[in-house]
Amino acid sequence: MKLETLPTDRAKRDEVDRLIAASQNTQAHDLLSELWRSNPGSAAAGFILSRWDKIVPLPTMSTARITIIRSFTVEPAVPLLRAAAAVNRIDLKVEVGDFNTYVQEMLDANSQIYQSEPDIVFLAVQTRDVAPDLWQDFAKLSVEQRQSAVERVSSDYRNWIECFRRHSKASLVIHGLEMPAWLNCGLLDEQTNEGQASALRQINNNIRKHATEYPGIYLLDYDALIARYGRYRWHDERKWLTMRMPIAADCIIHLANEWLRFIHPLTGKVCKVLVTDLDNTLWGGVVGEDGAHGIKLDGEYPGAGYRALQRVMLDLYQRGILLAIASKNNIEDAMEVLEKHPQMLLRPAHFAALRINWNDKAQSLREIAAELNIGIDALAFIDDNPVECKRIRSEMPEVTVIELPADSLGYERVLRACPIFERLSLSSED
Repeated sequence: MKLETLPTDRAKRDEVDRLIAASQNTQAHDLLSELWRSNPGSAAAGFILSRWDKIVPLPTMSTARITIIRSFTVEPAVPLLRAAAAVNRIDLKVEVGDFNTYVQEMLDANSQIYQSEPDIVFLAVQTRDVAPDLWQDFAKLSVEQRQSAVERVSSDYRNWIECFRRHSKASLVIHGLEMPAWLNCGLLDEQTNEGQASALRQINNNIRKHATEYPGIYLLDYDALIARYGRYRWHDERKWLTMRMPIAADCIIHLANEWLRFIHPLTGKVCKVLVTDLDNTLWGGVVGEDGAHGIKLDGEYPGAGYRALQRVMLDLYQRGILLAIASKNNIEDAMEVLEKHPQMLLRPAHFAALRINWNDKAQSLREIAAELNIGIDALAFIDDNPVECKRIRSEMPEVTVIELPADSLGYERVLRACPIFERLSLSSED
């Protein structure tokens, strides 16, 4: 399989160089993005970053200066973060603080994080480093000692946050504390209110409370990130002991992507509208051929995948994201499903603009942007048809085209992971 894909990757890389030589930077960026989507990793990141300076600036590009202060090795994640940001048209300059000096850097008004004036700072600290007694010695602590440790760690975070906000205008993203894979007291831990998990959750709640007291301070749920991909898969104890890098090689990309989820809203690189196709996107099948009662949209496979996508879109709607439709379809057939199908979660009232006709979809997207009085770059587009996606990407590079997988069961995950819809606050207007 690898032998079959190598010529394709090589051809794409050669084409990137040809496009750069011809000053076709937008097309080169599109191809770099395609390479990243097909195989995000260190090799692709190295190639993208080696060509990045040759194609910037790009239209609708954002920039940001990032500083990461940490208690563990994060350097392998930096090129992945920069490459992932680059394909999303964000140019990042990243600095990494010295190993395990995060306390001094937070408290010293003359430290590098304050002198370099970054836009965003990530505080990446492990539980075992900031609360070693709660991490490894919890079972032998008295109830009073456990509570004292919780108060000590919570107080440390409060002091760091206060000091940071006094000396910097940057946004601060704090890693919350993670849970151990095995609690020190085993099953007994969840049978009491004074258990290890309860103590760590209490600290995280306190950090969240302190963060809300100041503008521009945010909590990254690091434990949820680890749980999403599996604790055993996430951790690499050998790498931790030899390199002070606790994260397995194939999970580093997930850390980079989680950071990117914060960078998008903090740099304003977000979309206001999600424009969707209908057939084989919002439901399974083609309504003009299968009829309103023949489409796949129920709790079984494959209809469950389309219902799950609609559920995500409802969540985005509640988050203040506008929804719109751009579909090549007979409007009577489509509206019958939208208005009357018993399994539809989305109804016409959920959509701010409808373009259900046989027009070119690029034209429909322009009309939707004009109707909603927003820029083209505020649109995101989903369509099961890769040909339509490629056309929109080519004709309207400002539009964010979200690639859907072949299997509808993967639609939900792709949309939930997309950082362009992330918000760190919700206004009354939203």
